[in-house]
Amino acid sequence: MTREDHPIVELHAVTKTYPGDVQALRGVDLTIARGDLLAIVGPSGSGKSTMLHMIGTLDRPTTGTVRVAGHDIAVLSDRELSALRSRHLGFVFQQFHLAPGVSALDNVADGLLYTGTGRRARRERAAAALERVGLGHRLRHKPSQLSGGEQQRVAVARAVAGDPPLLLADEPTGNLDSSAGADVLAVLAGLHESGTTIAVITHDAEIAGWCQRQVRLRDGLIVDGHDHDDLGPVKLLKGDRR
Repeated sequence: MTREDHPIVELHAVTKTYPGDVQALRGVDLTIARGDLLAIVGPSGSGKSTMLHMIGTLDRPTTGTVRVAGHDIAVLSDRELSALRSRHLGFVFQQFHLAPGVSALDNVADGLLYTGTGRRARRERAAAALERVGLGHRLRHKPSQLSGGEQQRVAVARAVAGDPPLLLADEPTGNLDSSAGADVLAVLAGLHESGTTIAVITHDAEIAGWCQRQVRLRDGLIVDGHDHDDLGPVKLLKGDRR
C-alpha cells in the first residue's frame, strides 16, 4: 500500500493532557478518508480545537498515534512536520488573517512563499485559486475593499492555492452573516466536488448538518458519529441557512 492509498488522517487512542492535568482529549479514534466532507462538532470545551491541532499537526498527542497521509507525526522533526503541512494541509480560520495593505492576489501568493515556488508562478497559482473561489474580478482589491464573505473566500483561496488534499476549516462562517456564510459554504462544496477532502470544525448544528458526515465531541470523547444518506452536502439557502 502506498501512502496515497492510506486514509488522509488516522487517530488511534489519542489523548492530550495539558498542564494542570487538563484532559482535552481522552482516547479518540478517528479516520478521515480521502474525499470526506466531515464536520467535527461540539460545544466549547469539548476538545474541538485540540482535535484540530492534532489533525493539523500543530501539536503532538500525549499518548496514541496520529497519522497524516500515512506519516506518524510523533517521529517527524519540526522541519518535517512543516513540510508535511505544506504538502497536505490547508487551513481556514474564523478570523481571515489577511495582510491589510496587500491585494487579494498577493495575500494568496504570499501563502506559497515557503513552497520554493518563484514569484511569477506563485502569483499565477494565486490568480487561479481566486478564480476558483469566484474572485477573479477582485485580484487587485485590498481587504478593506472586500466584504467579509469575500475576505473569507480570499482566505480559502490562500488555503487551497498549493492544492492540498485536506482542507481544515475552523468555524469558517463564524464571522459572517447568513448570506455570506452560504457563499463560503458553496465554495467549500465546489472544492469538495473537485476532490478536496474537507473537515469543518464547528459548534453550529446547521453547519454540521450541511456536511456528509458528523463526528460529535463532548468532554474530550467522541460520543456520536454518523453519515447522511445523500451523496452531497445539504443545501443551505441564503438568508435561511437551511
